Amino acid sequence: MKGMVLFMMGMVFAGTAFAQDEAPAVKNMPPSVVKTFPECGDTAVDAAATTQIRVTFSKDMMDGSWSYVKISDDTFPQVTGAPKYLDDKSTCVVDVKLEPKKTYVIWFNSKSSGNFKDTDGRPAVPYLLVFQTR
Repeated sequence: MKGMVLFMMGMVFAGTAFAQDEAPAVKNMPPSVVKTFPECGDTAVDAAATTQIRVTFSKDMMDGSWSYVKISDDTFPQVTGAPKYLDDKSTCVVDVKLEPKKTYVIWFNSKSSGNFKDTDGRPAVPYLLVFQTR
């Protein structure tokens, strides 16, 4: 029973509902983060050499739509350019200026902001990126 409750909570969290006769498939599931640069948990990011933050999703994404969510001004990087998707349509990049010896925290989507969406309009599952510069 406990496992069933956790599974149902996950389905609600992802914002995906299925009819009983509809099977889950990649097409009808929300996109998720598959890679970031810097990587989550990295504690030795070169602040001077890192001029972009990249997030790659599991699906093609809707152009011109994103939610970089900050928890505080102190932990959010200085953004120096507009976000944009690369030609692969699944990687979004934003130019930044990072400071040495600092921890950065960025949500890609959140409970209240869900503008990273796939081409069918499904919001990506929220993802928390945390890294430190040396």
